[in-house]
Amino acid sequence: MAEQPLPGTALLAQVLAADNTEAPPLRTIRRGSQPPARGPEDGKPPSLLSRRNSILSRRSSFGMVPGSRRPSWMLHKRVSFTGLPIFQPILKTRLENTYRIGPDKGCKFDAERVQRVLEGTLACALGTAAYSPQGSAPLAQSLTELLQNQAKEVVPPRYKLVCHVVLGQQGQQSLVVASRGLWDPETDSFASATFSNTSLFAVATVYGVYFE
Repeated sequence: MAEQPLPGTALLAQVLAADNTEAPPLRTIRRGSQPPARGPEDGKPPSLLSRRNSILSRRSSFGMVPGSRRPSWMLHKRVSFTGLPIFQPILKTRLENTYRIGPDKGCKFDAERVQRVLEGTLACALGTAAYSPQGSAPLAQSLTELLQNQAKEVVPPRYKLVCHVVLGQQGQQSLVVASRGLWDPETDSFASATFSNTSLFAVATVYGVYFE
């Protein structure tokens, strides 16, 4: 009597025959390289992987600084989520002090010259002016700015000017204006001038303080 194969023997033989067949070799693609293009006989469009690699290569070359291996966004401290740099405002250049503790020779505050400027400016601005309680405050403020600008033209550089103006109604009254300050008498000084007409009087004082 002939031996009959077991029911699972044929199935096992088929599995072993399938394992012995040679499988097609796998293609290994390195990151950043494009897979080989297929011929026209395949009839299929190029894979999405090659398109993605081309986009990445374009993005990697975008924003490169000429003559540098780093992209431009790496040269900035802040970068947005899109990868573009966030440009910060340009800060103003601050220069160090020259540490001059005194003015140059012949560049001191000339009180007599400044006084002549104050007298001429007051005479031109208040020649025929009349006193007004409502207009005295803005008139004194405008006189202060005018006298300070005129004194800057004759005062040497590195001097800070402080201008003070007293304006009042002419009524045959007596008035004393006094001031006191802390400064260096070797470099700092002041100039004062007065003006009066039938309606008002004005006392202007400009202080010149040397700035180191």
